[in-house]
Amino acid sequence: MHLSLFRMAAVALLALLPAASAFAQALPLTFASQEDPGRPKTIQGFDRKAMDTAVSPCQNFFQYACGTWLRENPIPADQTAWGRFNELFENNRLILRGILEKAREAAPTASKEMRQVGDFYAACMDEDGANTAGLKPIEGYLRQVANLPAKQALAQLVATLHLSGVNVLFGYGSGQDFQNAAEVIAVADQGGLGLPDRDYYLLDNPRFTRIREAYQQHIARMFVLAGAPESEAAAAAQLVLEMETALANGSLDRVSRRDTRNLDHRMKVPEAAALMPAFDFPAYMKASLTPEVSDINIYVPDYFRALNAQLEARSLEDWKTYLRWHVLRSNAPLLSAPLVEENFAFYGRVLQGRKEQPARWKRCVQATDGALGEALGKAYVEETYGKDGAARMAEMVNNLTGALRENIQQLDWMTPATRQQALAKLSSIANKVGHPTKWKDYSQVPVSRKDAVANKAAVARFDWKRDLDKIGQPVDKDEWFMTPPTVNAYYDPQNNNINFPAGILQPPFFDKTKDDAVNYGAIGAVIGHELTHGFDDQGRRFDARGNLKDWWTEEDAKAFEQRADCFVQQYGNYKAIDEVGLNGRLTLGDCASPSWP
Repeated sequence: MHLSLFRMAAVALLALLPAASAFAQALPLTFASQEDPGRPKTIQGFDRKAMDTAVSPCQNFFQYACGTWLRENPIPADQTAWGRFNELFENNRLILRGILEKAREAAPTASKEMRQVGDFYAACMDEDGANTAGLKPIEGYLRQVANLPAKQALAQLVATLHLSGVNVLFGYGSGQDFQNAAEVIAVADQGGLGLPDRDYYLLDNPRFTRIREAYQQHIARMFVLAGAPESEAAAAAQLVLEMETALANGSLDRVSRRDTRNLDHRMKVPEAAALMPAFDFPAYMKASLTPEVSDINIYVPDYFRALNAQLEARSLEDWKTYLRWHVLRSNAPLLSAPLVEENFAFYGRVLQGRKEQPARWKRCVQATDGALGEALGKAYVEETYGKDGAARMAEMVNNLTGALRENIQQLDWMTPATRQQALAKLSSIANKVGHPTKWKDYSQVPVSRKDAVANKAAVARFDWKRDLDKIGQPVDKDEWFMTPPTVNAYYDPQNNNINFPAGILQPPFFDKTKDDAVNYGAIGAVIGHELTHGFDDQGRRFDARGNLKDWWTEEDAKAFEQRADCFVQQYGNYKAIDEVGLNGRLTLGDCASPSWP
């Protein structure tokens, strides 16, 4: 999905979890095999055969509802998990592949929009071309890094890399002001790491130690594949790990980031620049195409202080090594086979536990959806989405909102003052279904049929400029942060709306031809899940207008924390894998694990 780095603190997403509901698990879906990938199958509705009626529902309801399905559906080798979301995701990917294959073949006679998606997909699928090109697609970036004359010139180069989709040093973009959600301002955040977050660098346990060792070895192998001698590559890998560890030390941990108050540091641009005097931040802002601004939100000031310390302490050659690594890492999935395989060996096998690399067509379908998602999504919607189901969805949302309203009214621990605010917020939640009312216009994005890396960079530049152009403009509450084929949904606390892409509005989650009981047990669980995000540990801190405002009485806030702590303690005692336990604080949102690569 394309979601601004800076909305991560403000948008709670429905993760691809198998526990959406026991009833949803009992809704089987079949899809084409890899040997017959072009034919998505008809998705069935509720099926009793997925249940294991030999098990007593009073003893193990999950096994009773899902047991047969679980036995008959082992995790595929190219997947990290398997459930109803994953099945529907695969089926949608097959539908998208059919659209893209037609677009690739019909490119000369298709509309410009379909030529773009067809050419993007064709360039991604050109494995022979990628193997022949080797490092040529990124030679320009590598040359810019090698020719960097001094650390003082880093600002211009970092802006160039950011515009090309290479995430180095820090994150940057636009975001709604936390105190005034109607205002869009510039924002900057921690970033620049090759591992998912700070815990991977700093936690002292065998699992994370092994990951760090594997990461260092991976960096070295990538440098060797890029032409460096083994001894030089090994030293470079150690240096990169040391530099990223120092940046991780200045980063805010994942639990702390869930409290948006920890990310609210609006300041004048000169104040922000003073956090990092070793980096020409005003020059960076200009080179990154930032409109004229006076204020910026620096999410984690301590990170920029830590970055400044590294900028002062590390040599120019050290920074060239760091930048060279991230140019390689960012583009590796689109380069020659040895780099693609090595990239998967670490990020796929080590971090995610995948046994096999997904087929190239799968990766290219996802790349196209991520890059030109609303152009591809428009074709997907035309093929799959029936507007006559929108009224049924609206009725379900209305009914579930009413049920939540009754629950809030009956809470014996909530005082009238807070209840009044909670009900006002609930009444203000907007509902977006299916797809955008106004589609993105990609007509200015140059797409080559021969150069996948250039296409990636062109889309990155388009997205970057589009994001920064929002600064100072009215908030577009009709904008979507998921593409239409996505099998997911989300709640956005700063816009106070719930969003259900067309990708999830089909069987087994939603079927307008089925009884209400089936739909409430499937998509109803998703709707309820998203509504409650407005009142979870993160969402509750935003008011009905999307502002970061404490509308809770001290008494009610304490009562909420006491009840939430029950879940924290329960899930904190579970083990995810080996010696790694769940993080109960993260369980209050969507993700219970301390690591979610």
